[in-house]
Amino acid sequence: MGKIGLGVNMEFVRHDDKSFEWGVEKAAELGYEYVEPMVHWGRELLSEAGYFHSVSMLDDPLRIRRACERVGIKLSGLSAHTPLCRPEIGVEYLKQAIRFAAECGAPVINTDEGPKPLWTTVEEDHTLMRYTLQEAAAVAEPRGILLGLEPHQQYSKTVTGLDRIYSLVKSPVIGINFDTGNSFLAGEDPLAWLAHVKDRLVHLHAKDISVQQADAERGKVTGTPVGCACGDGVIDWVQVVEICKTCPRDIVFSVECGTIDQAARSLKTPPPDSSGQAVTSQRRGYNGET
Repeated sequence: MGKIGLGVNMEFVRHDDKSFEWGVEKAAELGYEYVEPMVHWGRELLSEAGYFHSVSMLDDPLRIRRACERVGIKLSGLSAHTPLCRPEIGVEYLKQAIRFAAECGAPVINTDEGPKPLWTTVEEDHTLMRYTLQEAAAVAEPRGILLGLEPHQQYSKTVTGLDRIYSLVKSPVIGINFDTGNSFLAGEDPLAWLAHVKDRLVHLHAKDISVQQADAERGKVTGTPVGCACGDGVIDWVQVVEICKTCPRDIVFSVECGTIDQAARSLKTPPPDSSGQAVTSQRRGYNGET
């Protein structure tokens, strides 16, 4: 049975205009065990100036490892989202992200199919995705790096759509990075979907959705960049934990929220204890009841 670790996606500091290292220190200060850094290609002005948390894959991967080791925090994975439907971007991006992950010590890279080209058909898109994933898997397999496919865009917004992408390439390194918030906003039942993919789960984006956002956007969007504090929204975290306790591998819950305060409050949502048992508490349902 899987053990559950608690981590935070580095998006929680994106509005604070600070560096990656500052964000890692803040995550450790709050009490998180893991962080999920975001990486990018090339050079980006705000990151280079120390005003944004994303790390260039032109940097030394040991920059990430050393920042984490200094404060005693671990890596759950890398946020390496790139459009799988566009191999002219996705292939080399994912291959570089895999090599970067292997050297910095991140066990998983997370991605999705991304916005599709305007002129391609559904069948053409799946052929393009198969090409991208096959090339990425060939680099990931000898390095033992897992690829987490996330429900986030036009095809992965449904259970059958994500299953089809997952089935394009037969590889032991391809799995699912389930996003509780994206699945809910797409109009699906996140608990049923999570139970469906639990044997393929390699990472989890712990994203809660506020009642206000649910009312305004559910069924109209395929995802959202970040959610509210875990426990403030519509997701039933006790049930999410119960499902993940039955996973065949250990899973890190990487909290995806937009502020430091939300990240701090997310840790106050009763997490699993050290034995993996969920601590019960009241939860707000989508009907507004507690």
